[in-house]
Amino acid sequence: MFNPLPIALSVHILSIIVWVGGMFFAHQALRPAIVEVLEPPQRLSLWIATFKRFFIWVWIAIVLILSSGLWMMSLYPQIPVFMHIMLSLGIIMMLIFLHVFFAPYKKLKQAVSEQRWADGAKALGQIRLLVGINLSIGLITAIVAVAGKFYL
Repeated sequence: MFNPLPIALSVHILSIIVWVGGMFFAHQALRPAIVEVLEPPQRLSLWIATFKRFFIWVWIAIVLILSSGLWMMSLYPQIPVFMHIMLSLGIIMMLIFLHVFFAPYKKLKQAVSEQRWADGAKALGQIRLLVGINLSIGLITAIVAVAGKFYL
């Protein structure tokens, strides 16, 4: 008999790796390298090109994480506390991403297209802060996912 649970769990985990791993790479490796090597106009333009590609993957990851996670939760007669925590943290992360996408990212694109570098840097600073928060929440969520059933 076919069991879709391993597929759903694999999709769920891979989607989380793409999103959280992408944030870790961008925040901890790419950002410092860009600051070291590029001037603000090139730096901001590179970020727009990077976000344009990465955010497509984040949208896909959100759909897959939410749909696979809710489906897997539906299999439990009583949902464990750690799963409620994971869902809550995941929704917070998704809301932060929506804010990033529709507010500072939009401002960043507009500022760069008009060559308003200071405004672009301000918008990028907001994105950096929110990505740092989301990265922290994502790492905490990963700990809850792996160890939560032992503590909660």
